Amino acid sequence: MPRKSAGGNSSAFEQVQRQARTLLVNLRKEIRTKESELNRLKGEEARLDSLIGRANGAAAGISAGSRGRVNWKSVLAQLPRQFKASDVRDVRGLKGKRPSEIFAAITRWIDAGMAKRRARGVYEKG
Repeated sequence: MPRKSAGGNSSAFEQVQRQARTLLVNLRKEIRTKESELNRLKGEEARLDSLIGRANGAAAGISAGSRGRVNWKSVLAQLPRQFKASDVRDVRGLKGKRPSEIFAAITRWIDAGMAKRRARGVYEKG
């Protein structure tokens, strides 16, 4: 049974709960408003992109190589026993990666003992 104060008013805890509910309702309304504004702006962006003839990714400055994280161990598994950096680039999804990213991965493989440098530009799985 809820406790009431002497005058029949709600307890302090119930008052805080009521305030929290009110704040939560207002916050949810504000989130919905912001989300609808964001959707409107995204639609406007898409219309302008189509007007100038660019795809959404190109307009946002997203290059082909920056779409997500790369599992470099699986990339190494897909390579032949002896490989070059160009072989790494030919793995699906790595076309747009910068050379610095490719060579950083090769260096990590060498440091981890997963690959060895055989000659200039030629590597071998370890």
